[in-house]
Amino acid sequence: MKKIALTFGLIAGAILSVMMIINHLLQDQLGFDRMEIIGYTSMVVAFLLIFFGVRSYRDNVAGGTVSFGRAFAVGALIAVVASVFYVATWEVIYYKFDPSFIEKYQAHALDKERANGATEEAIAAKKAELDKYAVMFRNPAINVAVSFVEPLPVALVIALISAAVLSRRRKDGVEGSRLASA
Repeated sequence: MKKIALTFGLIAGAILSVMMIINHLLQDQLGFDRMEIIGYTSMVVAFLLIFFGVRSYRDNVAGGTVSFGRAFAVGALIAVVASVFYVATWEVIYYKFDPSFIEKYQAHALDKERANGATEEAIAAKKAELDKYAVMFRNPAINVAVSFVEPLPVALVIALISAAVLSRRRKDGVEGSRLASA
């Protein structure tokens, strides 16, 4: 299980990291809203490797059958490995190459509020909230924790779906999918 989780997790993590770097390099051309769409789309594409990893485990290690719990565990482990890559890449980008990212994002968020017709009081409240988050993001532990919250839920949903689709149990010597028998 470890070899499969590492293999598929490293590939998914590499995809996440490369896409994050590309997305970040093009941030001025793309803008924050498009960056978010591209980022989450990249996550879904990269996390498709969870499906293939669970299938590989089921077919090559588990003899063609795997319980939902074991399938989810394999998928979750792949998700964690890939998410570690994502977080590590973000930490390097944020602290070494673009420490002013938060200020750029704050300016974008405040401009968006103004464009939506927010009052000056609402804009001031949003700025105070963003300033609070900027201070929090200077703490590497908080930065890491918040960065994990971005990819991990997406990955765990894909791990759940993969486990549901790929789990098989032996019934009276016959292999069958739980979904097919439902």
